[in-house]
Amino acid sequence: MNYVAPTCKPTKESESPLHCSCLQLCWQAYSEKAWLKDEFTPVSNGWKNNFGGYAATLVDNLDTLFIMDFEKEFEEAVAAAVEIDFDPAISALEEINIFETTIRHLGGFLGAYELTECKDKRLLDKAIEIGDMIYKSFDTPNRMPITHWNPRKAAEGELQSAPDDGLLAELASSSMELTRLSQLTGDMRWFDATQRITDMLDEQQNQTTLPGMWPAKVNARESDVRVGRRYSIGGETDSTYEYLVKMIALLGEGDVMEQYKRMYEFSMDTAFQHILFRPLVPDNADILIPGSVIANVHGESSLNSKAEHLACVFGGMLALGGRLFQNDTYLENGHKVTQGCVWAYRNSPMGIMADSVQMIACDSDVDCEWHNEQPEWYQLTSDPSYRLRPEAIESVFYLYRITGDEMYQDIAWEMFQAVNKATRTVYANAMISNVMSSHVSHQDSMESFWMSETLKYFYLIFSEPEFLSLDTFVFNTEAHPFRRNR
Repeated sequence: MNYVAPTCKPTKESESPLHCSCLQLCWQAYSEKAWLKDEFTPVSNGWKNNFGGYAATLVDNLDTLFIMDFEKEFEEAVAAAVEIDFDPAISALEEINIFETTIRHLGGFLGAYELTECKDKRLLDKAIEIGDMIYKSFDTPNRMPITHWNPRKAAEGELQSAPDDGLLAELASSSMELTRLSQLTGDMRWFDATQRITDMLDEQQNQTTLPGMWPAKVNARESDVRVGRRYSIGGETDSTYEYLVKMIALLGEGDVMEQYKRMYEFSMDTAFQHILFRPLVPDNADILIPGSVIANVHGESSLNSKAEHLACVFGGMLALGGRLFQNDTYLENGHKVTQGCVWAYRNSPMGIMADSVQMIACDSDVDCEWHNEQPEWYQLTSDPSYRLRPEAIESVFYLYRITGDEMYQDIAWEMFQAVNKATRTVYANAMISNVMSSHVSHQDSMESFWMSETLKYFYLIFSEPEFLSLDTFVFNTEAHPFRRNR
């Protein structure tokens, strides 16, 4: 199928295969009913503050508006965003999720700043303001961050410590944003803060119960990322591994870049051996799925063959690594993982992959024939919801940009039609309770990543490859573009 490069300018809207009407509908709903709130609620036509009341949807989508030619809306959003008071004392929540604030707010201001030709200093100033708040979360005895930071306790001088039972992704997914902030300002304290985490991961990478990877649960209070036993590329861990390869792209050269390269290659070798599996499916498709592993201190490990939508990001991570290192194995496995997620989309009643599905792993590539006595794969669904997540289309985007194979555009268009049809409400697009049912039941949630990631990647797949080229930009885990150091 031949596609015309999309545009969101009203005079050319009919030329776009995506029409951009989806973004227009959602942004208008947010602007009218949830302006300066964190999230629009697409069933009740209201709002909620679930990320501190710092206008998460607005900040998270500044660069989306710019990229998709919503010029008037972008200018209005910037004018409002630069007036937001990020004083933690007025947060709508008792605790601030530092991970979410980093990827959505700091990433949002940095991405918008990177794209504006005039380099709007107001955007960088807000990024610095948020960076200063995030930096305070590192004020602990061992300089590991408090991932859920209590600003009231900080203001009163009460000692806070990093969690002793935290999540790997929340601890170790700030390197891109803090490094880029240091690059843009020349102030190295943010880079130094996140580099301490990287050095700890590097030092202990070979000491975990699954050498090469780090467990989902970690003890940041004791600077110990070896205590957990469950390993995955999905929820609770995904962005840590994602940022290994993306930091290589961001840095471009130097000793720290080589450090990330070594860590990435070690983790991928382990993932190939233990995490990836070929699922037993009715059409015997040659696909791969990332599962999870329980590994004990005796060197014994067992695979849980549950497929997570969040783990679909692994396909794009591998493809990017294959491109950076000219590694055909990475690229081929990235293709198979992406095709695995596409398979899960195509073979569900709604044409959308569930949040998690318990699949059956083949014993080997030789013994991977479907047998009639096996239950239908979708009957094993663990979590049948669809939360407007972007990971599958993100990997389709990377595979298209890296290979140039127009098959991925066909896949993207097929996915968009299914997703938009099922999630559309009167007001916007909403989470679905059960994609394995023929009856659509919406949930009252439209997280900011629906527009900042999912719709953005759908749009970019049909853009010219030179637009936000992977040679020039690298996207953070919330799809905010940062300029590469080249």
